[in-house]
Amino acid sequence: MSTEPLPLLTLRDLGRAALRWSAQWVYIARLAAQIMAWALSPGSYPRALRPVMARHLYQSAGPSLLWYVLMFGLFSLVLVRIVVVSAQSYGLSRYALEMVVRVLVLELLPLAAALFVAMRCAIPYGSEVASLRASGRFDTLSKQGVDPMRQEVLPRVVAGVFAVWLFTAFSAVVTLVVSYLVVYGYTPFGWLPYTRTVGQVFGPAVTLVFVVKTLLFSLAVAVVPMAAATWTPPPGRAAQGAAASAELQGLVRMFMMLLLFEGLSLLGNYY
Repeated sequence: MSTEPLPLLTLRDLGRAALRWSAQWVYIARLAAQIMAWALSPGSYPRALRPVMARHLYQSAGPSLLWYVLMFGLFSLVLVRIVVVSAQSYGLSRYALEMVVRVLVLELLPLAAALFVAMRCAIPYGSEVASLRASGRFDTLSKQGVDPMRQEVLPRVVAGVFAVWLFTAFSAVVTLVVSYLVVYGYTPFGWLPYTRTVGQVFGPAVTLVFVVKTLLFSLAVAVVPMAAATWTPPPGRAAQGAAASAELQGLVRMFMMLLLFEGLSLLGNYY
């Protein structure tokens, strides 16, 4: 059995690791800004790219939209029923609907949509781009005068952002309908108190926080895997280690960003 001592990290190694860590975060921020600028530019959607964009949009959301909405609707039904029954047992029925909307719609729903899209398409898209880059596809496109980032990365990022918003919107509608049926039943006479309660929850500040949080969630799950796939590490031993664990590092950063954005939204809503 070997008894060689483990190598100790020197200040130089720690400094290089910190610089590499900072450089990767800067690259993620720069790529997100670049993607947003491209996505808002009409010139980024030439006629030749539109079929590719449409295919990625459908693949990211179309095949799984129905069963995701049904699954989340069933989850909402169970959770809303538990909250309503518990509130009634403590004499807090008047607060049950507000609690459901705040916890389920404002907090859980965008996070669940972002995590589902990350596992369903964003992370596989990152693996696809990494494979294309390793096979020389990016170099071939560059030699043909085509920007590989716009050709291969932009459609996948836009599809990931679109999928998060689509899943969030549809599941929000289903959750609000389920909440009404559980609280008031199949009667139209609960519409006025229901809309009043939901309107009080979705005030201007809360709505703004909800929209910004959903946007940041969608960018995090769509951009971070692409940044891990297109990141070019500096040469040397550190580059080999970074290339070997690029996907794992991307996952860690993505979850860190989701937790950070969720924490900031909680501060914005309740403090």
